[in-house]
Amino acid sequence: MKELYPLKFEPVLKEKIWGGQTLARHYGKKAGNLNNIGESWELSAVSDNVSVVSNGFLAGNNIEEVIEVYMGDLTGESVYDKFGVEFPLLIKFIEAREDLSVQVHPGNDLAKKRHNAYGKTELWYILESEKDAKIYTGFSRPVTKEEYIDALDNNKIISLLNVESAVAGDTFFTPAGRIHAIGAGTVLVEIQQTSDITYRIYDWGRQGVKGESRELHTELALESIDFSSAGKCKIRKTPALNKIENLVNCEFFNANILHFNNRITRDYNLIDSFVVYICTEGGLLINWDVNSETVSKGETVLLPAIIRDVALQPAPEATVLEIYIDTEKNH
Repeated sequence: MKELYPLKFEPVLKEKIWGGQTLARHYGKKAGNLNNIGESWELSAVSDNVSVVSNGFLAGNNIEEVIEVYMGDLTGESVYDKFGVEFPLLIKFIEAREDLSVQVHPGNDLAKKRHNAYGKTELWYILESEKDAKIYTGFSRPVTKEEYIDALDNNKIISLLNVESAVAGDTFFTPAGRIHAIGAGTVLVEIQQTSDITYRIYDWGRQGVKGESRELHTELALESIDFSSAGKCKIRKTPALNKIENLVNCEFFNANILHFNNRITRDYNLIDSFVVYICTEGGLLINWDVNSETVSKGETVLLPAIIRDVALQPAPEATVLEIYIDTEKNH
């Protein structure tokens, strides 16, 4: 069997009424005839949107097909034991030219009961933002279910929300159950559990492309919302040059950031997981054994778990998000 290597995938672009052209202009996404790209799904195991390898001898195979053959060598033995051929993370780039809907995602237990699916805990890393761009996340204070319903009925739900400024380099962590919305004028990376379950609560009175009101999931959302999830949640860490900085380490993923202009070596012998690199600025070369793979701004790369030691060579400078599953937290 041929040896695994860092895998790249064909981005799945989604046209949205609130999207724009920044992902094409700044992050190398090939827009084709799409006018408003809202999302670029970089790495996905969501049915109907399963990522297809774009480089090397595995090009043309989707991520599930590759996991079927290589199993724990690709994802890590403990990750494979838990998730099988379903890749456990969904990675996206998002551009919001308008405020996105206020929504909530169920946790694992409720998602399994209702949809036989995983819940959705997610992280946003802000790449670009316009002046006064905002993120809506959680309530400004703990509220009761009755207060929430009253505000929803009277079109005042926004008055209950915690609103924070969104600046490039900010991180926002959203556990399942925390009410949230991406504000207008932001471009970000989203890292989340493999799930496409979203309960839309409020949509600013927006209409769809045919003038219809967009569907709301008021009743479904009620049981999912954590009414105590309130207060500020912005994580602001300026990475020290050539050092790894942890952003979030939760049950579902570990996210680090690395800004570097010198060669960096990474030893993954102590983690039993794949690693995902997302290049947000500059470019780099991944070196392993006697091989190398170039990575440009806007590209996402999946490093198989069997590759334990790599050297990252900036070209000449790079900022990279490094994502893996902390298997110690999973047990």
